[in-house]
Amino acid sequence: MYKKTVGSVLKNVGQGIFNRTLGRLMGAGISTDNRMVQARAKWSGRSDKEDWRVRLTVPNSPELTKFFDFANNPIMKPLTDTNGMFWPLTPMMQIQHTANYDALAMTHSNYPHQAYAQSQVESMNIIGEFPVQNSDDAKHWVATVNFLRTASKMFFGQDGGTGLKGNPPPILHLSGYGDHMFNKVPVILNSFNVELRQGIDYISTKQNPDPYYSPRTRSRMGLADISQESQTWAPTLSNISVLVTPIYSRDSVKNFSMKKFVRGELNGKGDNEVGFI
Repeated sequence: MYKKTVGSVLKNVGQGIFNRTLGRLMGAGISTDNRMVQARAKWSGRSDKEDWRVRLTVPNSPELTKFFDFANNPIMKPLTDTNGMFWPLTPMMQIQHTANYDALAMTHSNYPHQAYAQSQVESMNIIGEFPVQNSDDAKHWVATVNFLRTASKMFFGQDGGTGLKGNPPPILHLSGYGDHMFNKVPVILNSFNVELRQGIDYISTKQNPDPYYSPRTRSRMGLADISQESQTWAPTLSNISVLVTPIYSRDSVKNFSMKKFVRGELNGKGDNEVGFI
């Protein structure tokens, strides 16, 4: 009897809240129908194929893929599945689009004439928190920092065998929030900032080679000794911010179509396309 009474009370309370919500919507002049009653929130789960998290990835280029070599790189191996870095929590982004005009001073006129010059997308600042709760998260944090360090440097020094020596830092792809927000937008990494806060804990992690082979086998193959594995401490909470600027090649700009852009057809859905914003 007690359980039944409590259930009835909770049911009546829920119906009362729902009715008050409908009353406020109707009072505001917003029409309602049966779809509101049937609507239910649904959690897609971690197996959802659509990943809308904000991320910076390496383009599908044979030279760059061979250079980063995520799968065989002990430090950046945690980034193998994403082919780059992502913010685990929703970051703050500052996005600015500008249309620049030049003011033409006219003689004997109260107002100057505005002559259009060009439009552009300003540099975007992305700021997000990186929580670290275990050793695996710590490895991912170390890989992310190393990825940003690498992506902000030119190919210099003993890089003759890669065919990239003398090239500037790689162009990355910015993606996030679905097809019509950011989808393979080519960007250059202007700067990044890692905030190491005081008064928080640090978690130890080891960047060791693949322990599949025995020490003797590793020695015969010329691989690194597992006993010489490196150790790094990652903060349990830190801020990682990047400043990126969209950049488009001349060939991409030649293929730009205002009609297609308005219809959302230049959002980078194709395999060989880049996303215009």
